[in-house]
Amino acid sequence: MSSTSAAICEQEPGAVMPVVNLKRCEGKGDCVRVCPENVFQVRRVDDADYEKLGTLQKFKLRVHGMQVAYTPNVDACRGCGLCVAACPERAITLAAVGRLFASSNPP
Repeated sequence: MSSTSAAICEQEPGAVMPVVNLKRCEGKGDCVRVCPENVFQVRRVDDADYEKLGTLQKFKLRVHGMQVAYTPNVDACRGCGLCVAACPERAITLAAVGRLFASSNPP
């Protein structure tokens, strides 16, 4: 981790995690570029995730090349919020890990 990310990211890894709303994500990759912990990856949407989307969201994904952001390194997140600020679709939120599964409003 660089000294810049240490100054920005104050949480311990794993205390906070980014949640990507696939109904909003257009896979532009701004989150990948700004994340100092390499949490994100933009790739083709998984078939199971695609099937859960409505007709309008499916169409939007096709227009944007079927690409969305996933968080394969979510355990490295330190909660700096750079991804939230960088996402032009406002598709990313940060959630405290202990509270994520207690929420009655899924992402």
